[in-house]
Amino acid sequence: MLRAGGIVLGGSLVSGSATAADGDGSTTLTLLSYNDVQTAAAEDKKFPRLVTLIEQRRAAADGPVVVVGGGDQVGPHALSPISQWRAPVDVLNEVGPDADVIGNHEFDYGFDAIFNVTADSEFPWLATNLVDSETGEAFDGTESERIVDRGGVSVGIIGLADEGATTGKTNIDFEAEGVTIEDYTETGPAEAKRLKEEEDVDAVVALAHTGIDDAEDLAEADAADDIDVIVVGDDERFYPPEEVDGSIISEARARAAYLSEIELTIEGGEVTAFDGQLIEVTEDIAKDPTASSIINDYRADVGLDEVIVEAETPLDATFGSNYHRETGYGNLITDAMRDRADADVAITNSGGIRSDSVYGPGEITGGDIFNTLPFPNTLVTVELTGEELVETLESQIVTLESETGQDLGEEVSQQVSGVRFEWVPHEGVDEQIRDVRVGGEPLDPDGTYEVAVNSFMANGGSGYPLEDKPVVEATDELLVTLVVDYLRERDTVAPTVEGRMQRVDRDLSDAAVTVDGNGKVVAQFDAPDDVQSVAEDTVAVWTPDGDHVDAEHVAFGEGDETLVVRVDDGDLADTIEDADDGDEVPLDLYAEYESSEYDHVYFERSRLNADVATTVRRRGRGAPGRGRADPPGR
Repeated sequence: MLRAGGIVLGGSLVSGSATAADGDGSTTLTLLSYNDVQTAAAEDKKFPRLVTLIEQRRAAADGPVVVVGGGDQVGPHALSPISQWRAPVDVLNEVGPDADVIGNHEFDYGFDAIFNVTADSEFPWLATNLVDSETGEAFDGTESERIVDRGGVSVGIIGLADEGATTGKTNIDFEAEGVTIEDYTETGPAEAKRLKEEEDVDAVVALAHTGIDDAEDLAEADAADDIDVIVVGDDERFYPPEEVDGSIISEARARAAYLSEIELTIEGGEVTAFDGQLIEVTEDIAKDPTASSIINDYRADVGLDEVIVEAETPLDATFGSNYHRETGYGNLITDAMRDRADADVAITNSGGIRSDSVYGPGEITGGDIFNTLPFPNTLVTVELTGEELVETLESQIVTLESETGQDLGEEVSQQVSGVRFEWVPHEGVDEQIRDVRVGGEPLDPDGTYEVAVNSFMANGGSGYPLEDKPVVEATDELLVTLVVDYLRERDTVAPTVEGRMQRVDRDLSDAAVTVDGNGKVVAQFDAPDDVQSVAEDTVAVWTPDGDHVDAEHVAFGEGDETLVVRVDDGDLADTIEDADDGDEVPLDLYAEYESSEYDHVYFERSRLNADVATTVRRRGRGAPGRGRADPPGR
């Protein structure tokens, strides 16, 4: 596979150097692109610097320049509940791109709002494969293609979106709106061929809001190599310009962090060479004053810079954390939802927590919260049976064996309050959601529960099976507003991980122990065959209320078939102090281990679980050995 500096010989890119000397009949066309501005649109930080960088690279170019976007520019961002699309569009109008593509977040404000987005934009939005079902043309407010003639070079630009990503990440019923989403791997090459044969363009640029993997599929499907460049958005990857199956593919990560620059040598009506790079948007690049003014004026209108609370622990809004595991910030958000709705359970989708940043410890501003919850989602409470609650939670599990899991790792894909459960991220298991407790009590499959969610989820967003469930209350209160109000009522917050969602890859045999506050509790388990070693510092015993006691000693060696765990009896007794003499308290033991079978992507190790049947003895505390299970024989 060839990288920057390919030239065309016999229709295929081979290595060479991209030059554009005057008089040799060639022209160097510079293509600048950005994608997924999203949360950066509400901050006077990288976005104004990106505007300056674009102008600098325009001025430095040795030939004509074309500027394009890869979609997802107008949302989500901290100002979207107030300004909606207007703040980013106002800034992009200063940039003056030649075209952008409709991404899934352009639909954040509804289908009808797309016309307003495009009407306020002083540049075209392309939707080549999102067509009016009756006319076959791009749907109202968008264009099928844009031809740019500059410096003697003609560039055809098309905009493509992936059906699965577009429908899965929006609440739009495209069929009801009279829009057909065509296969981008068919529409893209066909339109590129038409542009070259009928419009005689020198180069075709596809703005593909599809992610890199689908962009590579597009390049492969373009058998005639009519698509010269694929500018990618959606999956927010750092992907410097690279030749793939005859097309140059590039993605500039996201949130105005990078600018993609590709120099195309145009000679004889075709691309004969290229060179490219991703340029980082750094603090030594001056902010464009107009862009800064636009953003700050909007921020001042909603008081985003006001400090609302002190966080004693980090508020982790990163994608990696919130998609894969429980976070303290996810707990805070869902606690606020459940408190406001007076519900039994609260759930929020991980994709609704944005910014991919960590805030605090320290002062937290309103803008910080708006950055992390930028969608105009409102609070909705639905009624679910216990069985439906399990189905709802299970709908979000991504298994390690799935295509997504192999790429990003297994995911729980949600944050919760009022409910605790184990999740098993593997195919072929009896239950992917199990041991569910609501309000500290075992789940009643036939019982009914009030569950607070956001309006996106309630309408079936992210695949949640909630659109036909009874609605207890549908408020007009924005999710971000209720979280801000929840924080304003507190001087400090210190959210932590409480064991609400416990990942389990393997089960150990059960054990029985007695707790009386004396001595040590020792439990012995048969280890699964794939256990190679156990990380001793991860072994802990958890109560149904989310308290836990770390193991004092763990014994497991190479070739062992048993795992022995010792816990301080007094510490364990303190965690279940509400239990009476003779009570049986279910405990769970969890431990991380190196597996010979599972090759994890996100997590460092696999995770074991064992149910521990515990009998509490409050009398006879002086009796020796009462804190032991059957002797392990070692």
